[in-house]
Amino acid sequence: MITFLEGLLEEALPTQLVINVGGTGYQVLIPMSSFDRLPPPGQRVRILTQLVVREDAHLLYGFVAKDERDLFSLLTHHVSGVGPKLALAVLSGMSVVAFKAAVVAGDIAAISKIRGVGKKTAERVVLELKDKLGVAAEWEASSAAHAPTPADLLVHDAVLALISLGYKQLDAHKAVKRVIELAPGEEVSAERLVREGLKILL
Repeated sequence: MITFLEGLLEEALPTQLVINVGGTGYQVLIPMSSFDRLPPPGQRVRILTQLVVREDAHLLYGFVAKDERDLFSLLTHHVSGVGPKLALAVLSGMSVVAFKAAVVAGDIAAISKIRGVGKKTAERVVLELKDKLGVAAEWEASSAAHAPTPADLLVHDAVLALISLGYKQLDAHKAVKRVIELAPGEEVSAERLVREGLKILL
């Protein structure tokens, strides 16, 4: 089992990265929450991984934080009908902290707003994870250590808003990052990021 990779970040996109480990390039599929915390390409990075073996491929899924990988594992191993692709969508659509709170509260409406997750899937998620022994406590501990910063949440919310308007994830993320670059040191709201991001995308 490959549990982590450490090397030079060769390439990074919102859905995947390539990491150079001793001259070998590994393609790793990632959620947007991990992408937001990556260093610039060319720098060293350590990515926690989970290997998924299919009949036609061996796929590596990567995460910057342990709580993300833990949630990915819980979803893929303990919720019927949820595979790696949908688990990544969950991580890209909601922070671990917010997801944990939604599961514990039985907030099916919030979970079903994640792209690709319908009401029936959200109901299964709550039913099959809510009462698992130790899950809430483990999430609480890991979330406290790895909770995203307010700036991370702003970027995340703005990108999701642009995606909901029909823009591609990569284009939306580039536009939001560009708005931040054009306003160094300024406090910007999610609304401003979306508004200025739309000007760049149009």
